[in-house]
Amino acid sequence: MAIEFATYGDLQQFTSKLTVNEQRMLKAAAASRTAKKKDTFLSHSSKDAEYLPGVITLLENHGASVYCDLADERMPENPNPETAVIVKEQIKSSKRLVVFVTTNSKDSRWVPWELGIGDSELNPENVALLPTATTSGDQAWARQEYLGLYRHIVWGQMQGVSDSIWMVYDYRKNTATKLSEWCR
Repeated sequence: MAIEFATYGDLQQFTSKLTVNEQRMLKAAAASRTAKKKDTFLSHSSKDAEYLPGVITLLENHGASVYCDLADERMPENPNPETAVIVKEQIKSSKRLVVFVTTNSKDSRWVPWELGIGDSELNPENVALLPTATTSGDQAWARQEYLGLYRHIVWGQMQGVSDSIWMVYDYRKNTATKLSEWCR
């Protein structure tokens, strides 16, 4: 199995197809989804906001209905316990958790907490990381040892599939599931 991690360039390609207004609408839609209308919680560092339209597009193009708190009007201006209650409820009512992991993730107070909630509330098979860096081989994002517990969303060739695809890869078992199947 040949795999590559996502790059910022990959995500910018998804975003470049969208107008600024479409990006704004995409973020607003992802923030306003109720428990009945979304199935995937997207955890991210606020420092990576510019890449979120690309991440949301990638996931939704494969069948996910994404919640992202970036434009959620219920969120207090300054994070507080109410923020934590909203985030926790959103994760608990999701079927899947995707953690957008970059070098900024290690500095986030929320990303590890959200991953911990997802780990305890969701089936571990429904938690995946989307590791992203400058180059497809860069693994600077992996400095947190516990990130090795989770499957990764990657680009590559899967046995039995002739073209490269986005997939959810379990490197410990050397198995993968098509992202479109995982998102269903």
